[in-house]
Amino acid sequence: MKNTSQQYDSIIAICRDLFTKKTKDYGTAWRILRLPSLTDQIFIKAQRIRSLQENDVRKVDEDETSEFIGIINYCIMALIQIEKGIAQQPDLSYDEAVKLYDEKISLTKKLMEDKNHDYGEAWRDMRVSSLTDLILQKLLRVKQIEDNKGKTIVSEGIDANYQDMINYSVFALIHLGKAN
Repeated sequence: MKNTSQQYDSIIAICRDLFTKKTKDYGTAWRILRLPSLTDQIFIKAQRIRSLQENDVRKVDEDETSEFIGIINYCIMALIQIEKGIAQQPDLSYDEAVKLYDEKISLTKKLMEDKNHDYGEAWRDMRVSSLTDLILQKLLRVKQIEDNKGKTIVSEGIDANYQDMINYSVFALIHLGKAN
């Protein structure tokens, strides 16, 4: 059995590297984004992945990899926004942003390990297209919760849905052979 934890860390290292480089380039301008704006950014990426999976012709020569990485990083930004609230101006230092990134990933990886234990690594037998569909389903759930002003009756909250989308994206990237 492949070592899921090591593969997970390998994928996250790629995502974290991009996040840190963009944070150096742009600062934390994303701190002004409201949660529905982040959800919509993730939705656009997931829709593009589905389109790439369904269409034979591509007008832009890119694969799904960068879109899954984007989903992971936008979900982490959303988790940070849930914790910190929306800012009127970028208000996080580089070091604080990276620290929060690492904290959110640590919690999300722990969730993955717990679920992976209970589900027996069932994701390894799933198709990347199924993982994409699950991400889109989670996004539709998040949009509904946002429309309900964050209220749920029996369902998990928005944060759990973002965490699941991160984990599904990591699994897809592992399937696509992006883990070292």
